[in-house]
Amino acid sequence: MATEQELLSTEIVNRGVVGGSGPDAGSLNFSVRVRRGMPDFLNSVNLKYVKLGYTYLINHSYLLITPLVVLIFAAEIGKLTWEEFQSRYDVTQAISFIGLMATIIYVYLDLTPLTTYLVDFACYLPPDHLKVSKDKFIQLAKSSGNFNDSAIEFQQRVLESSGIGEETYMPKSVFIPGHKTTLKDGREEAGLLMFGAVDDLLATTGIKTKDIKILVVNCGILNTTPSLSAMVINHYKLPHDIESYNLGGMGCAAGVIAIDLAKDLLNAHPGSYALVVSTESVSFTWYMGNEKDMLLPNCFFRMGAAAMLLSNRRLDRWRSKYELKQLVRTHQGMDDRSFKCINRKEDAEKKEGISINKDLIEVGGHALKANITTLGPLVLPFSEQLLFFKTLLSKTTKPYIPNYKLAFEHVCILAASKKVLDELQTNLNLTDEYMEPSRMTLSRFGNTSSSSVWYELAYLEANNRIKEGDRIWQVAFGSGFKCNSVVWKALKSIRKPRYSPWVENSA
Repeated sequence: MATEQELLSTEIVNRGVVGGSGPDAGSLNFSVRVRRGMPDFLNSVNLKYVKLGYTYLINHSYLLITPLVVLIFAAEIGKLTWEEFQSRYDVTQAISFIGLMATIIYVYLDLTPLTTYLVDFACYLPPDHLKVSKDKFIQLAKSSGNFNDSAIEFQQRVLESSGIGEETYMPKSVFIPGHKTTLKDGREEAGLLMFGAVDDLLATTGIKTKDIKILVVNCGILNTTPSLSAMVINHYKLPHDIESYNLGGMGCAAGVIAIDLAKDLLNAHPGSYALVVSTESVSFTWYMGNEKDMLLPNCFFRMGAAAMLLSNRRLDRWRSKYELKQLVRTHQGMDDRSFKCINRKEDAEKKEGISINKDLIEVGGHALKANITTLGPLVLPFSEQLLFFKTLLSKTTKPYIPNYKLAFEHVCILAASKKVLDELQTNLNLTDEYMEPSRMTLSRFGNTSSSSVWYELAYLEANNRIKEGDRIWQVAFGSGFKCNSVVWKALKSIRKPRYSPWVENSA
């Protein structure tokens, strides 16, 4: 599959106004001819998503008006002496003016969403007995008796070019000959991962479980009754009035969705703590058949989980590591190819697994392009946006694509596969330094699904890369098809954490 994708490319074929009907009607567009590869971000752009970004920016610009009005009035009042103020305004007018200012400030504070803080996070480091090297993987796959020679050869070939290292973690039960994965297997795996991550988070933050008012758990494949969120509530005896949500079937991008949901819930319940847990059950992603499109997840998915503590209490700013700056979600589910490119199904022998078809690279590229084009107006310096519009309105063949490296100091891209990371590095024109967290996470932990971007941030922290004021862009994509971005700003320089999956025997 990799060989075929390397031959695919994109090219501009025309530039003009889209006519007819549909969501793109009447919008200026750079048309691209695609040969089942990732779209060339440097040669194509759809202004529909640029407009969407600016619409979001304008809709929130009212938040800047009130402070400006107050500053203007304050400046004018500051010019007056006490005698002039007394001669110009009587007591009634002065009281009315002060009341008006107080009302404006109150309404502004009431309408302004509270800042969401990431107090801290933790990623789980599975025990050593679950480590599986690539050679061990193939040996266990052969001994399981589930795969024919062609399937074994395919998995071996994919592993060799995957970018995955020799110390990733897998549940050994999937390799037991004749073993059929049970709900007990899934629950035990989920419990090991989720509770391990939450235990580390509670130890780091010192937060009491009774103070957690919001819980959001996401896991793509395993969805049981009671839910995984109920498992967390039961294990930690969380309060009876907790706002609990369980997200399922949303793929590797669900971690950002969980953050978005937690942020909205915090705005509805100010002064609360929100616990977000992101994981995946490798036991339930495992496929025991021989169809190649369904064997790919076997090669990439590995065990992992992350737990995040969020707050919008103003007093928590001093103890928090990051503040949430932007969050943009893009969904391409209206397109049939996007909708069908990743799906769980049964093969001809009724064996379940996740199918990944040949359109994934192209579909993922278009979703990412739409997402970052929307994100651009929210994060890029004005000078970059000005250059973009200048070339866009001119008659040059190629539009100016803004330099996203000016918007972020660090980038954490979902560690899906080496092929995907190579494509994204080329299309986004990122340096090796920007790609290092993703590549190192893929090598050390594999694709841990929605928790992957947190292992990448943990890598940056463990290597003392995060300085006060740094902006970190986490971007993930998954089934649906969707691409989601979240941008954090470091509130302080981060020292090596006490608990880190990148430090053996950390404590």
